[in-house]
Amino acid sequence: MITSVAFTTVNCVDQERAKTFYTRVLGFEPYRDEPMGGSGSGRWIEVGPKGADTRLVLFPDADQAGGLTSFVLDTDDIVATCADLAERGAEITAQPKVEAWGSWWAQIKDSEGNEIGLAQRRTAGAVP
Repeated sequence: MITSVAFTTVNCVDQERAKTFYTRVLGFEPYRDEPMGGSGSGRWIEVGPKGADTRLVLFPDADQAGGLTSFVLDTDDIVATCADLAERGAEITAQPKVEAWGSWWAQIKDSEGNEIGLAQRRTAGAVP
């Protein structure tokens, strides 16, 4: 029986720079960082929000970095989260707003040029 999603990947040009962004700017926990494969094949780096079941693997694939990620990060207060992330140095590429489909949405760009969606599924905090 499948019980959860273990991890998803985010493509990186520079794994160390990405690790710094995800841990220092986004505040994720570093869970794993070890050699992957043979010499020159990069590292297996897992990060994620504290207490979350799903982790992000910072995958060394420069050719695929720079697009829209296949994951969205959930927030408890999207307006405050975006303000905090901007103070920490994140580039906000779409300011928080309620979209036509009725949910809060914003976007940020990570250190590798990847666009990450932010959502707020709960109603606490932000007001349209």
